[in-house]
Amino acid sequence: MSDRLFIFDTTLRDGEQVPGCQLNTVEKIQVAKALEALGVDVIEAGFPISSPGDFNSVVEISKAVTWPTICALSRAVEKDIDAAAEALKYAKHKRIHTGIGTSDYHIKYKFNSTREEIIERAIACVKYAKKYVEDVQFYAEDAGRTDNEYLARVVEAVVKAGATVVNIPDTTGYCLPEDFGKKIRYLKENVKGIDKVTIATHCHNDLGMATANSISGILNGARQAEVTVNGIGERAGNTSLEEVAMIFKSHKLGIDTNINTQKIYSTSRLVSSMMNMPVQPNKAIVGRNAFAHSSGIHQDGVLKNRENYEIIDPKDVGIDETSIVLTARSGRAALKHRLHVLGVDLDQTALDRAYNDFLALADRKKDLNDDDILMLVGKSRGEKGRISIDYLQVTSGIGVRAVASVGINIAGEKFEAAASGNGPVDAAINAIKQIIRRKMTLEEFLIQAITKGSDDTGKVHMTVSYNGENYYGFGANTDIVAASADAFVDAINKFVI
Repeated sequence: MSDRLFIFDTTLRDGEQVPGCQLNTVEKIQVAKALEALGVDVIEAGFPISSPGDFNSVVEISKAVTWPTICALSRAVEKDIDAAAEALKYAKHKRIHTGIGTSDYHIKYKFNSTREEIIERAIACVKYAKKYVEDVQFYAEDAGRTDNEYLARVVEAVVKAGATVVNIPDTTGYCLPEDFGKKIRYLKENVKGIDKVTIATHCHNDLGMATANSISGILNGARQAEVTVNGIGERAGNTSLEEVAMIFKSHKLGIDTNINTQKIYSTSRLVSSMMNMPVQPNKAIVGRNAFAHSSGIHQDGVLKNRENYEIIDPKDVGIDETSIVLTARSGRAALKHRLHVLGVDLDQTALDRAYNDFLALADRKKDLNDDDILMLVGKSRGEKGRISIDYLQVTSGIGVRAVASVGINIAGEKFEAAASGNGPVDAAINAIKQIIRRKMTLEEFLIQAITKGSDDTGKVHMTVSYNGENYYGFGANTDIVAASADAFVDAINKFVI
């Protein structure tokens, strides 16, 4: 029987403390609903005393979310706890998260206090919160730098006072994984009543060890991981939700989470977009390069069997497929695969000839795009498919709904249609859909500048799903709407016979 690891997400509290990442209440509700769909057990919705906006966000999230516990942060101050309790009044499952610093740094320089006074304040805040809610979580801020004997005294005192969860934060990201694991184990072995509460980890990434510390703490007895989507948070960030979830999915350690991992990538993109916080390309699990392969040996191995070089199936985190990136280190298998995706299949002799030309070009040009690959085999984007655009006219502006008129040539037969949309690109695609009546879905839309200046040429990459298969379309034009329409039709040409 597996142990249950509870996932406590603090994207909307600790994550939102990153400069420039603030969300309004409507946006926070959208993220909270995505976290609920993801399977998060506890959502830390905010710090109600900090501002009227934060207070209101906790209220509205409490109304909008059904099954996760909604948690509100407070300091060990009665007015903070009052505000947290008031903000949580509509929550179906509510928790107050209160606490105080326990390291000698905090006791001396932050509170100008003593160890005994801190224990008294810790007990008092838990007892006061307990008047409002049954579920009270206590945090021992800077526990990572608190000596274990004193930390055990504090934890035992708050457990006796009624805390249901004790949070052991490595607030400054200072700990080594072995030491943090030992700290959790020490509490498990030396705190009376510890078996009646849940121990939580809350690790920061200042030295790049947040996830490693959290995993070490969990393996030593913690059963709640405090995390954020994409690892965002104060300074260098927090423990990454997706890393913790996939570590326990990949390793059979007898510990399970409730996370629906197939929603990880979409949740990551939502948070990245709404918080204006790009995900670094080499970020584990959700980075653009997490499933990208450029080495020829790796590419050949992955194309033969994904598990040769991938321990996670991209589909398990909601990514459609592995990315094969063409560089001078790529092999024939990768080139053949990419040509097939572009609708070109070569015999071995033609592939060998194309591969030699490919290597020569790759040595000269750093970034090879699909136009370059097609050029090598005598193809071009300019070649007409069975379906082509005769004309496209779009009307859009501020305060008016975009409308597009399009003329399509299908094997010599002319068709016309008009449609409105949420912007000029959407209107153009809707108009084309009126003519090409197939059940297809636009899965991905990417715009990339090719030239620089006010007359930029933009390239549009599209992924269109049809009958369970993905088809790729490309278009380039100084008019980005025209490039988008060309890309859409290019994809359609690959599945409409």
